[in-house]
Amino acid sequence: MNVNFTKLICMLLFIQILATGYNGLYAQGTFSIKGKVSDQTGAGIPGANIKVAGTNQGTVTDNNGAFSITLSSPSTLQISYIGYTQQSVPVTANTQTLDIKLAENEADKNLNEVVVVGYGTQKKSDITGAVTSIPKSRLSQLPVTNVLQAIQGAAAGVNVSQTSSVPGAQPSALVRGQNSINATTGPYVVVDGIPLSKTGGSLNDINPNDIASVEILKDASAVAIYGTNGSNGVILITTKRGTTGKPVIRYNAYAGVENMAHILKPRNATEYVQKYADWIAQTGQTAINPVPNFGELANYNAGITTDWIDEATQTGVMQDHNLSISGGTEDVKYFLSGDYLDQKGVVKGYNYKRASIRSNLDVDVTDFLKVGTSLFLTNNNYDGGRANLLFASAMSPYGQMYNANGTYKIHPMQPEQLFTNPMLGLTTDRIQRSTNLNGNAFAEVKFSGVLEGLKYRLNAGYTYLPARNASYTGRLANDLNGTAENFNSETNSYTLENLLTYTKDFGKHHIDLTGLYSNQQRKYIETRARAVGFVNDELSFNNLGAGATQTSASYADRYGLVSQMGRINYSYDSRYLFTLTARRDGSSVFGSNTTKYGVFPSAAIGWNVSNEDFMEDVKFVDNLKLRVSHGKSGNEAISVYRTITTNGIVRQPFNGVSTIGAVASNLGNVNLLWETTLSTNLGVDFSLFNSRISGSVDAYKTKTTDILLLRSLPIITGYNNVFDNLGEVENKGLEITLNTKNLDKGDFKWESSFNFSTNRNKLIDLYGDKKSDLGNRWFIGQPISVVYDYRLEGVWQTGEDPSNQDPGAKPGDLKFADINGDGIITADGDREVLGQRAPKWTGGLTNTFHYKNLHLNIFIQTAQGMTKNNNDLNYSDETGKRNTPAEVGYWTPTNGNNSRPALSYNNTRGYGYASDGAYTRIKDVTLSYVFGAKTLEKLRLGSLTIYASGRNLHTFTNWIGWDPEGDYAPRGSGEWVNNYPVTRTFVFGANISLR
Repeated sequence: MNVNFTKLICMLLFIQILATGYNGLYAQGTFSIKGKVSDQTGAGIPGANIKVAGTNQGTVTDNNGAFSITLSSPSTLQISYIGYTQQSVPVTANTQTLDIKLAENEADKNLNEVVVVGYGTQKKSDITGAVTSIPKSRLSQLPVTNVLQAIQGAAAGVNVSQTSSVPGAQPSALVRGQNSINATTGPYVVVDGIPLSKTGGSLNDINPNDIASVEILKDASAVAIYGTNGSNGVILITTKRGTTGKPVIRYNAYAGVENMAHILKPRNATEYVQKYADWIAQTGQTAINPVPNFGELANYNAGITTDWIDEATQTGVMQDHNLSISGGTEDVKYFLSGDYLDQKGVVKGYNYKRASIRSNLDVDVTDFLKVGTSLFLTNNNYDGGRANLLFASAMSPYGQMYNANGTYKIHPMQPEQLFTNPMLGLTTDRIQRSTNLNGNAFAEVKFSGVLEGLKYRLNAGYTYLPARNASYTGRLANDLNGTAENFNSETNSYTLENLLTYTKDFGKHHIDLTGLYSNQQRKYIETRARAVGFVNDELSFNNLGAGATQTSASYADRYGLVSQMGRINYSYDSRYLFTLTARRDGSSVFGSNTTKYGVFPSAAIGWNVSNEDFMEDVKFVDNLKLRVSHGKSGNEAISVYRTITTNGIVRQPFNGVSTIGAVASNLGNVNLLWETTLSTNLGVDFSLFNSRISGSVDAYKTKTTDILLLRSLPIITGYNNVFDNLGEVENKGLEITLNTKNLDKGDFKWESSFNFSTNRNKLIDLYGDKKSDLGNRWFIGQPISVVYDYRLEGVWQTGEDPSNQDPGAKPGDLKFADINGDGIITADGDREVLGQRAPKWTGGLTNTFHYKNLHLNIFIQTAQGMTKNNNDLNYSDETGKRNTPAEVGYWTPTNGNNSRPALSYNNTRGYGYASDGAYTRIKDVTLSYVFGAKTLEKLRLGSLTIYASGRNLHTFTNWIGWDPEGDYAPRGSGEWVNNYPVTRTFVFGANISLR
């Protein structure tokens, strides 16, 4: 062998040994790095990419934003995520942990943000309709039991009202004004693609902790795909789902207290006695005792007083515990959640408990087949007898609460019997429960080859909702016979949807096609039983057969809807956008003489102006898009069988025998059809100065025809009314949403979000003759809901002469304007529209401050321009027999009060005391702290946020009463049992996730 060749071989072997040894030595020196990628608020970013520069090595963050990576040499890590600016971080063997905060690239984030729309998703930059996304910060760290409470004031064009603060009470929502008079006007709610509305369920069944996003569809282009259910807007709710990564366990909890935000305090003992003395003087009577009733004398003489409001109320306690686990592989992803909510109200006896379980699963069975489920079970419990706040406010401070044996005294102001003891409701047995068992599933097939881009999806949803109410009122609650009632109902609903979608890009062209065929059905049954006359109260409602008299009733109905829908989305070069939609619905609620099918088309165009070449030099504009839409949607929101003439059942004695007979019940209309709403929307979306300023402006006009109107009939027909398609309603409005980054100085940042919306609602026609309906307070050219009454000018004072304006009036009586100038106040000539009940405009302002890991969020909500009758000012002829609020006041010859009448005034005209209902409210304030990566490493946690939140902290208003937003019913209305004040809530909470 050649010596030189041998030397060469030996040298190569030596070099290889050295290299091997070096690599082996370095292999022994590999090092691992752990870290967390978060946004500027400290919240972890799941799915962020971690890549070693110059190599193919990398990883992604888990659901908490955490990651770990093993390196063999000093390197540079490149961290990136859509919507954020990429960051490069050098690391060495001495680096152990990294806490990386990515700065948002708002322009990129806004344009590429994926938004849920009907039957699919779209990039925000491609949307042509008016779609509002609720900020995700509103969906966490707020003590709400219903997601609508978090939406209130946060979305332009959506008016959410919490007219009752009873625990578990649902707010009402109105999108872009009132389109209908007698039909339902609430938005259509869809959860995970399956309708929740018309299934018997409610948003109380959806745990806010499980919600990932909320979108609200408002214009015709967005809502027409829901056909007969779209004219009142659509709320789309998407719940959380699993992501790829190791299991992440999260525990979110809060606990706190609540009290009455404002107490309308009754008069104290001294004021109460003085009021009675003034009433005696004004009515020309002679007082026998210093108090109205002899039942009050014992406590008066002994100086014993009772604070009835204090006795009927308590400090409310609220707590919520949510535990979830999520994760998955590339093929199987899961999200499991359990929640328990317990709310003890501020009025004694009012409670709400909710227990819920959710399971969302996504499985990639093959590369072309994907299946998934969304299952939840929710149990709502409103059990408990309830105290009566209205009666508590009416009680004399000298009233006697207890009998000698310790039971509640039935009539504390004996012999006065208009008001019973407000605590009697606590002695009743009462249960009110409902369960929602909901199962949704889907299967999605993705085609390949020449059919690439084509997908078929089958959605199936089933809802089973049993409910039970039962009550027993016995002797302790002033029912000497004993009355028991049982009510059971059951709702079964299903939805089947066949969806075919096709997506294709060719050159600068993009096309997205959607086709739908669906079927919905709901069946409902109920049974009622009632018994009166029990020998004792021991068995409560558990043995109705023991009652002397029993009655029973039952009911059942079925609702069905068959639909077809087609939609085309087209874009050219991401500049020119076009959407065309048509839906055909057939509904079972409409008449037999007409087609049950209706077609609802819409079209929209969009222009991404900022993508044009001529905008390249306009550096301050990040995004500018113009939108126009026009289309038709419908409203079928009446109950089933209103097109059918039916008879009711009546029991009458005949020849000494109880006999069943028939009586006219409902007059059907076989020609009945849905309401039709034609709407036009003009919109602009913008982002300026690197997204320092962004937002949208929308102007709209809608006209609703063929209104489902319950018109009155002459009683001689045997029927009171009938549904008919009559009249027209118009809504015009403007909506503005503005987001700003006001300050960004190192560790300190200040951001604001503002929304404003105004709506003008107007009746165009009712019965085809352009005439108003005075009896129903419907006036052509005015909003649907108005206050029509006398115009108050003050109070007649001593020495004034009312003879030329209101003959017969005396000092202390209310002074009304003589509108027609005829020298007398009459109902026909001197009443006018005083204002509208819905606000003329609403707004919300959120300011968020960040300092390092500390964050402060302040949200202010306002509603302006509404007028409401004030029942807290109207005590009719009860002022001499009941306590009244000290805040209300009354006229005397010496004080000359010019806004409140004398105690002797009898409200014979039925004046409603119209008042300004406008208010501005510090709705919620939240202070939170997000722990950093180093602390989390020590605590061995994935993430930790602690917060304190206050809700309904203060209200600025001219309203005299409990609250301008609430509806407080008078004693004679039958609804007074649920009079309940707005509550102020303070909670402390923590959101924790494990590694």
